[in-house]
Amino acid sequence: MSEKPNPPEDELAGTEQPFVTHLMELRDRLVRALIAVGVAALVLALYPGPAELYDILAQPLVANLPKGATLIATSVISPFMVPLKILMMASFLVALPVVLYQVWAFVAPGLYAHEKKLVMPLVISSTVLFFMGVAFCYFFVFGQVFKFIQSFAPKSITAAPDIEAYLGFVLSMFLAFGLTFEVPIAVVVLARMNVVSIEKLKEFRGYFVVLAFVIAAVVTPPDVVSQLALAIPMCILYEVGIWAAQVFIKHTQAPVDPE
Repeated sequence: MSEKPNPPEDELAGTEQPFVTHLMELRDRLVRALIAVGVAALVLALYPGPAELYDILAQPLVANLPKGATLIATSVISPFMVPLKILMMASFLVALPVVLYQVWAFVAPGLYAHEKKLVMPLVISSTVLFFMGVAFCYFFVFGQVFKFIQSFAPKSITAAPDIEAYLGFVLSMFLAFGLTFEVPIAVVVLARMNVVSIEKLKEFRGYFVVLAFVIAAVVTPPDVVSQLALAIPMCILYEVGIWAAQVFIKHTQAPVDPE
């Protein structure tokens, strides 16, 4: 009688650590992430500086204002607080690769080899896609939206937007476009976790187009330019996600146990 083959050994066997050790490692990872954000804030504070960072952020709007018009501050502390908020936001974005690496380094020891093949590419691609969404919004969408809005302004009105209101608008738009560019990641995760099949995702195309325009109408200003600029990339990225999901599923399957 032939002997049954021994079951495959667990990759994580013997790697368990006490709970306190995990807490200490988590503390160290958080400290390193905060140091990275702090260093980025120090560098950006020295050059180009908080005020200059706001000028860069406001450039797409200022370029489309009437000649001589500028932004205004309606609060006493706005000229100080608004640039400081932008400095912290920019510092976090600059340090984001380090922050994500610390997260990855903390969770990686508890993952199987086939799971690491899935998680690390998703972390990198989601970061790159978020930055692409923010860049697309800043370099293309803002210019078109502000130009479109100013074309409707009566000549008897001088536009002078408040700097704090503009910051809130910019952050909401950055978040909307950054998350929109994460559509492929969401599609890949749903397909890889067997929540929905590739065939179902393909069948959902028509509904997703309608959903994309509904979302664009809700999260963007009530102008056709920003709505189209959000909805059209969302539909394209959905198709990219379906293609990427097929590739990920093929290369990140768990190894088959021998019988």
